[in-house]
Amino acid sequence: MEEKEALLTAKLRLIEAGGRASQDLGTGRITGQILVHLYLQEDECSLDDIAGDLGLSKASISIAVRRLEQLGLVRNVWKSGDKRKYYRSAENIAKALQQGILLMLRQKIQIFGNELDDSLKMIPTVSSESDRNSELAFLQQRIARAKKLQNGLEKILGNPLLTLLAKINS
Repeated sequence: MEEKEALLTAKLRLIEAGGRASQDLGTGRITGQILVHLYLQEDECSLDDIAGDLGLSKASISIAVRRLEQLGLVRNVWKSGDKRKYYRSAENIAKALQQGILLMLRQKIQIFGNELDDSLKMIPTVSSESDRNSELAFLQQRIARAKKLQNGLEKILGNPLLTLLAKINS
């Protein structure tokens, strides 16, 4: 195998692995593919470049890049005289990944907590002794336990010590 072909094959394997890992984390395959693609580039890339290199639509690339920007995993780079937006991976990808994953996890736990609250509002409260053994009582009990778990996770993820440890390990 030629050196150039071997390099391309290795890059494509890494991009696919990044896509699978990202999909497993719930952030979508394309998001991971783009992150790894940008990480493996020496120079910044435009949306057109990324779309062409990965064989994906510019619209799907744009959506995924915005998500990566929100997580701090990629940054926008301006080129003078060019109206297109260019992107590159964060300088310290390990630190950015830690912070991005923590942010994503916090957001998902908060959304789950909101769903728990909304579910509790939808069901009537247990009023009589006979209701305490019902399906309603069981559901309320389970939601209350899940809410305690959600609150505990929010406390852990919001703990300044966790933030400090993430910074130290970067």
